[in-house]
Amino acid sequence: MISGGEGGKVNAYQFAVLAACIWGVVPVLEKIGLTKAEPFTALFFRCLGVMVGLLFLGATMIRPAQLRAVEPKTIFILMVSGFLASFAAQIVFYHALKQGDVSRIVIIAGSYPMVSFILGILFLGEALTGPKAVGVLLVISGIWLLK
Repeated sequence: MISGGEGGKVNAYQFAVLAACIWGVVPVLEKIGLTKAEPFTALFFRCLGVMVGLLFLGATMIRPAQLRAVEPKTIFILMVSGFLASFAAQIVFYHALKQGDVSRIVIIAGSYPMVSFILGILFLGEALTGPKAVGVLLVISGIWLLK
């Protein structure tokens, strides 16, 4: 467990803020990288960075028993999600980032939680509440303003 925060543990909010900060830096680095590389080439090198992370993770944090404990269906679902997020969406994002302003593209592409929210209601039975509906309308309004 990562230490810090109340009781010595990092809570979900702190993790989320840290992720937002990291994800906020990455598109700026990618936009700089895309000035001298085409999207497919850039994705290739980005994936090399992911591979370095995987090697570190595999060597230091994952036990073989943990890998064997995962069901094939779960492995398939996670592999499909990895392909979609780290390849398919990333290449589309790189094309958008190469052509547009980072300040617009990242906000529009970053509206993916709204898609997750809608799919959560449709397929996972999550509740549609007033505040959630207002949030979706605000996201849609923001995207329309940036268009």
